[in-house]
Amino acid sequence: MRVYTFSEARQHLASVLELAQQEGCVQITRRDGGVFNIQPAAKSRSPLDVEGVSTGVTKADILAAVRESRERGYNG
Repeated sequence: MRVYTFSEARQHLASVLELAQQEGCVQITRRDGGVFNIQPAAKSRSPLDVEGVSTGVTKADILAAVRESRERGYNG
């Protein structure tokens, strides 16, 4: 884990954040002895955010299927 003084971190904030993104954590120390760890927050994902699936079905195929099902009607 890379350690920066507060002054170094303030002067190079963008690179400190980039390093934290790459390595997982960066430590910043203050003169008064305070120590802080900077780490990226976990990305939250929607449960509906799923990978697409390649089916080879075209837009025309989907529209034809919808039209056909509408013509047949619902026989619930």
